[in-house]
Amino acid sequence: MTEMKRLNWSEVAPDGAKALFGVHYYVTKKTDLPEELIHLVFLRVSQINGCAHCIDMHTRDLLRTMPVDKVALLSVWAEVPHLFSDQYRAALAWAEEVTNVSNTHASDDAYAAAAAAFSPKNLVDLTLVIAAMNAFNRLGAPFRLPVAANP
Repeated sequence: MTEMKRLNWSEVAPDGAKALFGVHYYVTKKTDLPEELIHLVFLRVSQINGCAHCIDMHTRDLLRTMPVDKVALLSVWAEVPHLFSDQYRAALAWAEEVTNVSNTHASDDAYAAAAAAFSPKNLVDLTLVIAAMNAFNRLGAPFRLPVAANP
């Protein structure tokens, strides 16, 4: 079975791509959030959304700064709390809550936990990180962006 060739969304809509990459630039370069935390959230959101391209890319990003054991167990982070700091766990919980907002409705309990772990500015920036990755996943998965992984 061969896979249908899909559009390259960033070539078809370069102005849209420029706008989205502007948000990406902000969240990766202009916030006070640690780079490793940003990529951890990017990967967890991508796992939830099933975007192969983003999972591949952000796994590689994380392996530059994080042991393989932690990266491999990210999808079950709540079961291995000793591997992640309190702040990282709060970010991952908020990432899941916001990514699944149609089911969670960003509950008051989840918001309170995230707000306790981050300053107001960092909480907004973290939520922008989550929103940006959700947007990229909603382009990467349907347009089947390629992965770097080889057979």
